[in-house]
Order: sequence, then structure tokens, then C-alpha cells
Amino acid sequence: MFEAVQFVELRGEAEPSETVLGEFGTEMGAVAVARQARVEFFEAGSDEYAWWIVREKGARLANFIADSKSNKEFVLDLRSGELVELQS
Repeated sequence: MFEAVQFVELRGEAEPSETVLGEFGTEMGAVAVARQARVEFFEAGSDEYAWWIVREKGARLANFIADSKSNKEFVLDLRSGELVELQS
């Protein structure tokens, strides 16, 4: 199982809010939901900083990462442990 998670840094708050967007049987399903949440965040016009990750349920390590300040997306290369930028 994979989960898509959204984090938003709210002004005046020490910790970002964390929202699990859903649990999915496939990584690609979770990535699709994270990407859609990112689009909706941009369309809402928020100026807060947010990021989205996909990880195995309960894991501390993310398989997919994107944020609201760039158009870049990253995946974790499990062979090297490095974050690799996805090319569009």
C-alpha cells in the first residue's frame, strides 16, 4: 500500500499540517492523486509553501516528492539512495 500525503506550512505555526490524501494499491495511483492535489493547490492561489509525497504506508522515506515553489518532481533511486529529478 502507498499513501499520498500533503504538507502545508502555515504562517505562525511551528509544524506543517499533514494530510493523508488517500491510500492506494499502486505507487502510480498515489502519484496521480498527489499531482492532482498539487494542481488544485496552484489553482486555489495559495501563497503558502506546500509539498506532496508518496511513500509506502507508514514509511518515513518518500518515493515521490514535489513542492509548490518549483515545477520539479523527484523520485528516490533505491539503488543509490539518491533523489533523482524526473524529466518532463
